[in-house]
Amino acid sequence: MTAESPGITRAGTGFDGQEGTVWNILGQTYYPKQSCETSFAFEAVSPPGTFVPPHIHPTQDEYILMLEGTWRLVLDGQTHHASAGDLVRMPKGIMHGYFNESGATARAFFWVSPARRLHDLFRKLHDLSDVEEVVRLSRLHEVEFLPPPPPA
Repeated sequence: MTAESPGITRAGTGFDGQEGTVWNILGQTYYPKQSCETSFAFEAVSPPGTFVPPHIHPTQDEYILMLEGTWRLVLDGQTHHASAGDLVRMPKGIMHGYFNESGATARAFFWVSPARRLHDLFRKLHDLSDVEEVVRLSRLHEVEFLPPPPPA
């Protein structure tokens, strides 16, 4: 992992060693904005109906600044809604997931601290459609997806 470097990652682009990096992860678009040992930041664009199921980062604190739209979030077993301008705080070890059920595209800025292996995970998840492989790779990179709840 490298030290932080000065610079600007332009709007609508990502940076992963070269300007313009974009990742497609299960229907969402991710733009890596910054990465160093102490933190990793990315922008996510979530079309209607996309989501990230409940999971845990046992070694990272995670934050989401909502830029556009609204998400339903599950945080430590409780349901919340976040809209543009809201900051979502998810300390390490706390179960969380988000769902774009609004019918409109949502956009958010994420950052985690420390960076650990999340940047490497996103590189590996790009264009991967096998959900079981996403879960397996995530586990190897310190992200634990939770099993779905039992049918009602």
